[in-house]
Amino acid sequence: MLAKDFSVEKHLDQEILALIVEDEIDICFLLTGILRKKNLHTTFVNSIFEARKLLKTMHPSILFLDNNLPDGHGVDFIQVIKNTHPMMRIIMITADDTIANKNKALQAGADFFIGKPFTREAINKTIDTVINDIS
Repeated sequence: MLAKDFSVEKHLDQEILALIVEDEIDICFLLTGILRKKNLHTTFVNSIFEARKLLKTMHPSILFLDNNLPDGHGVDFIQVIKNTHPMMRIIMITADDTIANKNKALQAGADFFIGKPFTREAINKTIDTVINDIS
C-alpha cells in the first residue's frame, strides 16, 4: 500500500494563488516567504476593506485570514468569503488562540485555525494538506 503523497511537488504545473489578509507587515512577509518556498503565488492586503476590493477580481485558492484587523474581525468576514468563493480554503491565523475562538472560526467556515505565534512547520503542514485537497 502506498502512503498518501502530501508533498507539494505534484502541484508545480498548477498556479496556486494565496491571499494573506493580515495587518502586521512582518507576518505578511514571513508568510509570503514560507509560501513561495512551496511554489505558491502570494499577495497580501492589510484590511477587510482591501480584501473585499481585491476579491472582486482575484480568485485565490487559499486565504490566510487574521482575526483582529483594523476594520473588523476576520471571523465575521468568513461567511462573506464562503458565499462568493465557496471553494476557497480559509486558514484563520490569530493571536487570540483560544478554544472558543477556534470553534467560532471553524463554525463560521474556516478550514483551519493556526494560533500566533505559529511555526514554519505548522504553516507547511497546513499548506501540504490544503494543496493535496485542492489538487
